[in-house]
Amino acid sequence: MATDLTVELAGLRLASPVLTASGTFGSGREYGAINQLKGIGAIVTKTITYGPKQGNPPPRIWETASGMLNSIGLQNDGVEAFINNDMPFLAECPVPIVVSIGGEDVDEYCRVAKRLSQVEGISALEVNISCPNVKEGGLAFGMEATTAAALVGKVRTSTHLPLIVKLTPNISDIVPVAAAVERAGASAISLINTILGMAIDIETRRPRLATVVGGLSGPAIKPVALRMVWRVAQAVGVPVIGMGGISCANDALEFLIAGASAVGVGTAMFTNPMVAGDITDGIAAYLEEKRVTRLSKIVGTLKV
Repeated sequence: MATDLTVELAGLRLASPVLTASGTFGSGREYGAINQLKGIGAIVTKTITYGPKQGNPPPRIWETASGMLNSIGLQNDGVEAFINNDMPFLAECPVPIVVSIGGEDVDEYCRVAKRLSQVEGISALEVNISCPNVKEGGLAFGMEATTAAALVGKVRTSTHLPLIVKLTPNISDIVPVAAAVERAGASAISLINTILGMAIDIETRRPRLATVVGGLSGPAIKPVALRMVWRVAQAVGVPVIGMGGISCANDALEFLIAGASAVGVGTAMFTNPMVAGDITDGIAAYLEEKRVTRLSKIVGTLKV
């Protein structure tokens, strides 16, 4: 029985429902021949800002019992360096390229979006609204529905490319933000980003991260991510990309059944660079076992 794993997402056609999560796959070259893109439906790059960002001081990564804390701080070389150094490689990849963008204010987001819209080979933009809004005291753009919608609306007027808006989970209710960015022009919604956390060295009584607090990813956050994806998928009409602690096919299937049209894999890439292929193969095997011919037939089929 032939199994159809294709996904229609924000105007893109993906051969697999598995995407790389921003910040964990670099710009693809870092994995080189280790990965060869097996099982990957689209590459989502690290977040790019208009000018270079040095990122946070070290230490900025700490492994926990069931995940990873990081405070990288969106380190990147800026949009022009990305275009000159990374896009020649990415343009040759046989999968859609989604470039994640960030900024310290609305104007920077718009400038990055406008510049990338002039570049061949980019299929969509991911708008990372977990970035701190320096004009509003450093709170993330995605922490309030009005602010999130205003940002997405401005970016929408700056580019013809599909916009995938990535939400922060560090709020009391994610649904109003999701609904607001959909109204503002999001083509798809991606969630969740990392959950705020910290770790302490009991010998020195100092934090493990230089920034004290960082973002927690990995298996520990999967139940939280799954709940948020389920709620958002019921509240919006655009496709949802689910992520947060996915490390195997069963994890991915939970998100798909909860309502995600596709999934993002991040932290698991660090321990198994071939995990996207393993997950895609596992999803195909599950569908064959259940005699389901198309992936879309299981999306949002949770029985409650």
